[in-house]
Amino acid sequence: MMRGLLIAIGFLTRIPVPADGFGDPQARSRSLLWYPLVGLLIGALLYALAWAAHGWPPMLSSAMVLVAWVAVTGALHLDGLADSADAWIGGLGDRERTLAIMKDPRCGPAGVVALVLVLLLKFAALASVPVSLGLLLAPLLGRAVLTVAFLTTPYVRSGGLGSGLMDAPRVACLGMLALVALGCVVTGWRSVLALTVAMLVVALWRRAGMQRLGGMTGDTCGALTELTEAAVLVALAASA
Repeated sequence: MMRGLLIAIGFLTRIPVPADGFGDPQARSRSLLWYPLVGLLIGALLYALAWAAHGWPPMLSSAMVLVAWVAVTGALHLDGLADSADAWIGGLGDRERTLAIMKDPRCGPAGVVALVLVLLLKFAALASVPVSLGLLLAPLLGRAVLTVAFLTTPYVRSGGLGSGLMDAPRVACLGMLALVALGCVVTGWRSVLALTVAMLVVALWRRAGMQRLGGMTGDTCGALTELTEAAVLVALAASA
């Protein structure tokens, strides 16, 4: 089980971990169980940075937190967001065209606009009011929705990075998701709000993926994480 955790950390972050477990298909599939915990780890690191920058001008500290957020994740999900935006617009409703555009490594104007808008929303939410809770909840829920997606949605690209996660242990993953939900319920109404927003985002994005592609890809999963994080931060800032 610990191999699965290390694989999850190594894939979702740029934190160095031993690489010996990455060749184990069973350990890779089990890594999905640990995605929410890796999100909580990312959130804890961001919270620590925000605490260290306490007293700085709000815009500066928010910018530093956002830069660290991108750095610790290696912009992994931002890449998926950009590819998905290009493909959704350029695909013109056609499944095969949409999938082909996602494989193109170049970033088009729609992808650039999506990146700017999502990062702008995150920055504005971080700078508007103290959102310490959001720094924990947004990365946590942003990875928990990936577990939900892989448990409920077909993966349409055979041989893709996420194909090995389809064999993840369902009972254990559902148990982890239950713990996440319980943690949100017992920590107050704002956590429940964040959980509700995340559930709404994953439901809407899953529906869009099923209608256009018949499932999901690694890029749409990356977009799901970014959209969830931004939505949670905005909801918490707006409710403050």
